[in-house]
Amino acid sequence: MAKDQDCLQCGRCCEKWGWGQNGIPGDLAPWIADSRADILQHVSIRFADGRRANGAELSASDLPAISKIRYWVGPGGRMLDHCPFFLKGDDGKAWCRIHDTKPAVCAGFAPWADIWHDYALDCPACRDTAP
Repeated sequence: MAKDQDCLQCGRCCEKWGWGQNGIPGDLAPWIADSRADILQHVSIRFADGRRANGAELSASDLPAISKIRYWVGPGGRMLDHCPFFLKGDDGKAWCRIHDTKPAVCAGFAPWADIWHDYALDCPACRDTAP
């Protein structure tokens, strides 16, 4: 199998791993700068001093004090069991509503990479030939 594959947009990765992930401050900086409350409201933050906050409450000056970032939360701060930005189209393809600014954990994920390879997903891009 080739080292680089083309995603076939089946959505299995996002359905399995598109939630409950840890984030990095580098993800938050552009969302804060661009006032992306639509994204930040789904982020759970814990500061080094133990305080907790919703991402929509952050400013850029808060970033150095963050100790943990979790994706994705719903109203009231409860962890979601799905990504709120995942969309399955009528054509059966999966789409990310925040593709141009998605978190690093999502942007860098490739199930065909040796470190992540997961045949349990039955990922069509993880085969020598797609079904």
